[in-house]
Amino acid sequence: MKQNDETGGAPSAEQLNNELKRLQRQREIRKSILGTIGALIVVAAAALLVLNLWIPLLQVQRNSMSPTLRDGDIVAFITTGQVRRGDIIAFYHGNQVLIKRVIGVFGDNIDIGDDGMVILNGSVLDEPYISERHAGEDGTMLPAVVTDNRYFVMGDYRQVSIDSRNDEIGMIHKDQIIGKALIRIWPPESIGILG
Repeated sequence: MKQNDETGGAPSAEQLNNELKRLQRQREIRKSILGTIGALIVVAAAALLVLNLWIPLLQVQRNSMSPTLRDGDIVAFITTGQVRRGDIIAFYHGNQVLIKRVIGVFGDNIDIGDDGMVILNGSVLDEPYISERHAGEDGTMLPAVVTDNRYFVMGDYRQVSIDSRNDEIGMIHKDQIIGKALIRIWPPESIGILG
């Protein structure tokens, strides 16, 4: 600010007025920036809430879906749409969430041979997503017909998976389903659509 020669170095009224205007503009800019940041935070929080309702993110626990999904993978699930044979779903079982593959839907006749081959409606099921076959534990009455609103599910790592082959889990009711796998988002090198 320039000194005024007539008043012995004190700024003039015009200079003070200009300085006040400059400070006021700085406050308005700061206020505008803070308001924008606040609005962005609210929008981001709302988006996360909405996404979590329709696209829940779940972390895979254990290796029952290996090699398709591994312990620690994070997967986005979609809560809408029809569940079909071959879909990977997340569902509630007691107080835990399990992730398995749908093998049979309403009306399907399922049997599993001693060699672990899945017989679906009289034909051997092509399962390129598994590395080894395994018949599973005794405990399920097979062959079985999938009843209305239920799904027969199995893990891809048949040797360790506890699934519909076991009476403890049995066939999954549609009301237990959280959603079907949409995309793996972690780890970064494995990001991709699941199907």
